[in-house]
Amino acid sequence: MFKRKLQALNNPQSDFNVNDENCWRNLVEWLEDQKIRFYKIEDRADLRNKSSTQWPKAFVKYIQDLQCPLDGSDRLAVCDWILGHAIRLEFGEKAQMFKGEVAAPQSPSGPVAEDPFASIDVSSPDVKAGLVSLCSLLNIPRHVDPIVTLEAIALLIKDRLSEDAQEGEFEEGVEVDLSEYEAGFDAKDPVLNDAGRILRLLHINELRDLQTKINETIVAVQTLTANPKTDQRLGKVGR
Repeated sequence: MFKRKLQALNNPQSDFNVNDENCWRNLVEWLEDQKIRFYKIEDRADLRNKSSTQWPKAFVKYIQDLQCPLDGSDRLAVCDWILGHAIRLEFGEKAQMFKGEVAAPQSPSGPVAEDPFASIDVSSPDVKAGLVSLCSLLNIPRHVDPIVTLEAIALLIKDRLSEDAQEGEFEEGVEVDLSEYEAGFDAKDPVLNDAGRILRLLHINELRDLQTKINETIVAVQTLTANPKTDQRLGKVGR
């Protein structure tokens, strides 16, 4: 999963298992010593002491110091972020060397593409790290397809965070006293009982909408049968 990023960083591990605790701690130590170098050498002792029971605590502090937007509970996401961070630092140090090798993108001669994500390189480490950060800040799950994740982020920003959305007035709901309604069961837990009441009210609301549509259909059918249009060409007299 991280083979290309490890190769980009010239890491000796070609086959890396993020769930292997020893491999994981070795990678973190290697990234800090060789690529990131955020701490002074004397301050890296806690990360280098990989057999210590205090290592997880030291790692959480480390990613907080790096201003990682993740809390460390999702190791795959953290690994993706920290590798991307190391690659950004690596490129920053060698940017002048790469400037002459990377050709400037050609501007299209035709009309601008309608897809706003068409020009985004989703395989870029910067884009992947940015997606991880945005999903964490907006509290939305990541999709396997980065384009789908980008579209979800764009929709959320448009619907909830844009200036028009923030200026709009939201309809206030009607306050409901849940104690006045029955859940239909007793879970011996007030929270679960309230959840049951809410689900029952939502179900009743859906049934009312369904009944309204049924009534509208009946009225429409009755209108047709009460005033039918006769086509005499279909009539037949005799046998």
